Amino acid sequence: MIKIVLLPMDERPCNRRYAEELFSHDDIRIVCPGKLGNKKEPADIHEIVSFLEQECADADGLVLSMDMLLYGGLVPSRIHHLSSCDLAQRMEVVKKIRVRYPSLKIYAWHCIMRCPDYSSDEEEPDYYEQYGAMIHKIGEAVHKSRVDMCDPGEVDRLLRRMDQGALDDYVSRRAMNKAMNLKALDFVDAGVIDALVIPQDDSAPFGYAAMDQKEIRAAVVERNLMDKVLIYPGADEVSLTLTARMVNHLRGKKPSVYIRYASEQAKMVIPIYEGNSLENTVKSHVISAGCRICDTMKDADFVLMVTAPAYRIREANEQPSLDPGYLTERNLPELLDETEECLRRGKPVVICDNAYGNGGELALIRMLNKLKILDKIAGYAGWNTSANTLGTALAEGVDFDAHGRSQAHMNFLMERYVEDCGYMSNVRWKIDSLLGTKNLQDGIDLSPFSYTEVGEERGVVSQLIQKELEHYIHTDMSSVSERVQIEDVWMPWRRMFEAGIRVWYQFNE
Repeated sequence: MIKIVLLPMDERPCNRRYAEELFSHDDIRIVCPGKLGNKKEPADIHEIVSFLEQECADADGLVLSMDMLLYGGLVPSRIHHLSSCDLAQRMEVVKKIRVRYPSLKIYAWHCIMRCPDYSSDEEEPDYYEQYGAMIHKIGEAVHKSRVDMCDPGEVDRLLRRMDQGALDDYVSRRAMNKAMNLKALDFVDAGVIDALVIPQDDSAPFGYAAMDQKEIRAAVVERNLMDKVLIYPGADEVSLTLTARMVNHLRGKKPSVYIRYASEQAKMVIPIYEGNSLENTVKSHVISAGCRICDTMKDADFVLMVTAPAYRIREANEQPSLDPGYLTERNLPELLDETEECLRRGKPVVICDNAYGNGGELALIRMLNKLKILDKIAGYAGWNTSANTLGTALAEGVDFDAHGRSQAHMNFLMERYVEDCGYMSNVRWKIDSLLGTKNLQDGIDLSPFSYTEVGEERGVVSQLIQKELEHYIHTDMSSVSERVQIEDVWMPWRRMFEAGIRVWYQFNE
């Protein structure tokens, strides 16, 4: 029995549950903490340390979120008031675990602090509600001025409109978090951490996050750590990615992946919320998952079908897009035909549905349903950012390569169809518009990210969502609907942006 200890980045299902759901089998046990924080409320560091000390004693691998260990979670990393001394002491926990359990494999990740381009304090400091967009613009202007792409006077003009106290607070916390990113490199260099991922959460080509990334990349090169440290767009999928890598390492295999794009031009697309070309990000994710890219489909352990358009990726609530990048320069019928051919040859297919941001492509699911191959696919993902989708899809490919079409795997696959497309691209917007009527009357503006509050984890809203999702299953997933059952629906952070959904699939081997 392989035992992997996972310290997730926060308590949301994508971080807390996905890896455990997908990779738990008779021969693999994934262990997570029973209690974490709650959005802006950080987890108890003493409980986290106790969990690690106890569970790592007989573990084969540790997949560790530095954001959870240092700050108590991803959102707390953006609002904390911890001192450098506090953070250094928490970092030493990893060193103590390495000394106590020298044979333990340790994979870790530590996010570069994001800088969203919109004004909302939903997951940021309170002043971000008023100054968020301005802080982003200032960071972008500072960065561009340093590379002679912007008039230096633009920075001064923006600063005159900004609250200096708020900016000082934001910049100082960024500096502290970046120092911990760099400190993690010391741990890799010393062999305390075996492999490190530094994800760029909601990144962009220019701005504070991009400047931090450049400095950290330079440090990685200077310390000759490129074989052990990866920096790429992503965040919420990394627990899945590094668990996949740990599974591959412990089973002594590096699965080969053949990448197929619906549009060759998509390789150069920079997805929304990201700052790197798609092709480069795909390569980084493949390496991070402990896999390798192969040149021919024949040599692949599984095929990754990428649905991205030729040009700009749009939001899921804008579909179907009639842009040429979707309709004329992207050949989805050919990708589907190739998918069917792979299945006929017995070649596992995983679909990275990154055609849209913040939800899967409704037309794609309907086509998979029409072709009656929803349950023949080895993996599917289509949620939030392109990187979130990519990492999840690759993890499914790794699990399928290791365990085939198991009950756990099929549950997870069906859950992805229901949640990523059924909820995020369909039901979420229906329910959100109903709630929005009252919210608008109360003077609350609906954001494009669907942060509408619902008041409780389980209640009228979650029941309404479940009813709508059951309808979605019977219509858009009719070929498998008799075998799919929704067991639970809840709202982890009491908002519409994400939902916790547990699905059971009647699987007969």
